[in-house]
Amino acid sequence: MNRNINMEALVLSARETAQDNRSVCLLTKDGIEWTTLFGGPKSKLRGAVSPWNRGVAYVYKNEEKQSAKITDFDVKKYHPTFRENLFKSFAAALAGEIVSKSKCAGSPEQCFVLLNGFLDGMDLLGEEESRLGLLRFLWRYLELLGVRPSVDSCPRCGKEFGAVEGAALSSNFSQSALELKAGGKRALYSSAEAAFVCEECCSPQEKGFRLSEGALFYLKISGGTSSFDMAAARKARLPARDFADLKAFLYEMTEGALGARLKTLESGKGIL
Repeated sequence: MNRNINMEALVLSARETAQDNRSVCLLTKDGIEWTTLFGGPKSKLRGAVSPWNRGVAYVYKNEEKQSAKITDFDVKKYHPTFRENLFKSFAAALAGEIVSKSKCAGSPEQCFVLLNGFLDGMDLLGEEESRLGLLRFLWRYLELLGVRPSVDSCPRCGKEFGAVEGAALSSNFSQSALELKAGGKRALYSSAEAAFVCEECCSPQEKGFRLSEGALFYLKISGGTSSFDMAAARKARLPARDFADLKAFLYEMTEGALGARLKTLESGKGIL
């Protein structure tokens, strides 16, 4: 049975195949769709069906031949700064690889919203803010994968991380908490407990990632769903050491959750 369908889609990749055609990977709210874009370099669709463009894809499916081809693509959103900034280009590729390898973490609609929010936000931000945005994306994606560790409190003694006594809930609260906790006590990630253990409860001999309580507080607000948490996470800035530690932790956690090495991390060494 033949049918024409249209869907809201994000182009994850477009690779050359035989006879100058392209194999196109689309992310939709229903999951990942593999389609073919016919036509050589002169095809008008080539420019529209480019990685990270989002819009309405018109697809012709032939169920008998198990094939699908793009007949049109109405672009609603471009990301022009990705072509001008190497980090943004690699960060988008990394996010796309994670989504593809995890098969949308089993939650395609949430994945669609999360990835597009990350790409749209990065397109509006500078490189420094985009680097933090990538960490927030990874942290939120770990939740979709069902492996995000707890950063609320120590599982052994119940101590709350990031608590600041007497601090008022204001626009500067989160940054003040980060500055107060940065460079201080460091908590150890315990894979057995899927949580961070405070400095008082873990021995120096225990091995694993150690993050400052400031970094844990940043993760806490980055995973929040309230408008205050999301605004605070976007405005917050991490000290260089906390940023480096957090990046290394999230990269390893993500690869561990996927059970595979990420090729973009290898090719993007020194950039990501």
